[in-house]
Amino acid sequence: MATEEIKKLIESGNAIVGIEFGSTRIKAVLIDSNNAPAAQGSHTWENSLIDGIWTYSQEEIITGLQSAYADLKRDVKEKYGIALKKIRALGFSAMMHGYLAFDKGGNLLVPFRTWRNTITGAASEKLSALFGYPIPERWSISHLYQAILNKEPHVKDVAFFTTLAGFIHWKLTGQKVLGIGDASGMFPIDTATKDYNKDFIAKFDSLIADKKFSWKLEEILPKVLLAGEDAGTLTAEGAKILDPTGELEAGTRLAPPEGDAGTGMIATNAVAKRTGNVSAGTSVFAMVVLEKDLSKAYNGLIDLVTTPDGALVAMAHANNCMGEFDHWVNLFDEVIKATGCSVDKGKLYGTLLKSALTGDKDCGGLLPFNYLSGESITGLTEGRPLFVRTQHANFTMANFIRAQLFTALGALRTGMDILFDKENVKIDSLTGHGGFFKTAETGLTIMSAALHTPVSALETAGEGGPWGMAVLASYLVNANGKPLDVWLNESVFATSKKTTVEAKKEDVDGFNEFFARYTKGLAIEKAAIENIE
Repeated sequence: MATEEIKKLIESGNAIVGIEFGSTRIKAVLIDSNNAPAAQGSHTWENSLIDGIWTYSQEEIITGLQSAYADLKRDVKEKYGIALKKIRALGFSAMMHGYLAFDKGGNLLVPFRTWRNTITGAASEKLSALFGYPIPERWSISHLYQAILNKEPHVKDVAFFTTLAGFIHWKLTGQKVLGIGDASGMFPIDTATKDYNKDFIAKFDSLIADKKFSWKLEEILPKVLLAGEDAGTLTAEGAKILDPTGELEAGTRLAPPEGDAGTGMIATNAVAKRTGNVSAGTSVFAMVVLEKDLSKAYNGLIDLVTTPDGALVAMAHANNCMGEFDHWVNLFDEVIKATGCSVDKGKLYGTLLKSALTGDKDCGGLLPFNYLSGESITGLTEGRPLFVRTQHANFTMANFIRAQLFTALGALRTGMDILFDKENVKIDSLTGHGGFFKTAETGLTIMSAALHTPVSALETAGEGGPWGMAVLASYLVNANGKPLDVWLNESVFATSKKTTVEAKKEDVDGFNEFFARYTKGLAIEKAAIENIE
């Protein structure tokens, strides 16, 4: 759309906004009537490790939200010369899973426990056995049950628990609801009823009956909603929270809050069966919309979640991806500055990424581990970033960067081997998004080599989750009764450009050699965890 048209759209209060809470950035995107990004804002933040718990404070969450929205308002003002005062539709998404528990007065009972924590092993194992269904450590129900096992005093006072997206939505609308995709990372979903699995809820209540809590599980879970269903409106109090200046009007319609997995599926047009997407940034996960149930549960290796409209999805998830690489980029930036020189951070990042394509196919014998935190899929509860090489390894910059990118996908490959080799899952398309694909040629080539399948990127890949959430908000007000996959194809992706890369055989073979080294080297990572505090 032309600038003047977008200006009129915003002035008339018909713009649509999506805001997503990622691990390192809170991002806001305003889209036009063609569902294209028209303005953006962001806020940088970082989780803290406090008393062994990865967390963000309640204050950080709210101030980060306000900062990202204020940055969006600034971008609107600079581009279109007007103030953002009214929004037609709005949606919030965030990192899935985790644990935010509140009492009857709405008070947070314990600090937010994020998806990154690997402290619920006993609960995960017991619930997976009880349900005969994979319940990962990061799921909200694992955190709740682990708190019960730990005899934490706050549990008796829980009146409501939710995810980060659910918390923000509740604060701004008063509605205790959750999109089905995000809800599927709290507790198992019955894809026939599009709601929590009632049999599993009954089993859980029986499991904890002797505790004599005043609550039943179903009473403290958020209500499940499908994409396109009404999730409430922005209250006057909520508008003031989002925009403390008081300029934003109340009454905006809100889409069901979703998880970053769901918005990733939207951003990559991967909600139909036999489609898949891979999101790679601070963490990495690949999702495939299944044609049928898996033959068995793969506890700790494969999650079962849903699309935002409730279809069953197999998910291979790794906690660690590009976080350690970012630390190396910062180190290289320091070195450059120490010489009295300077380089744009984006250019440095892109230059390093591109160099990976010139390295030896197997990374010349180099072996890094990017484990800033534990990694359930490889059985490690903590992380120790490592770099290992033999004396005769080919230690070059290109090989070093290539190895960092390869190791970022090592845990993911562990899970995807199950889907491809043991379950014979078929996919027609696999689309990537996230920071890993900012330099598309490098990201697509490395990912294709790791997953030995063609990988595509849409021109909107860099927009990622917040744009995907804005599109879900657009679906809320523009669906006209059309199924989500049909509406996406017709209204969002009809003219999208796609780049597809299929790695060469030598690249695939090179990753396989590296992966064999990586798998054997996990013993080194385990030893580091055991011996280095």
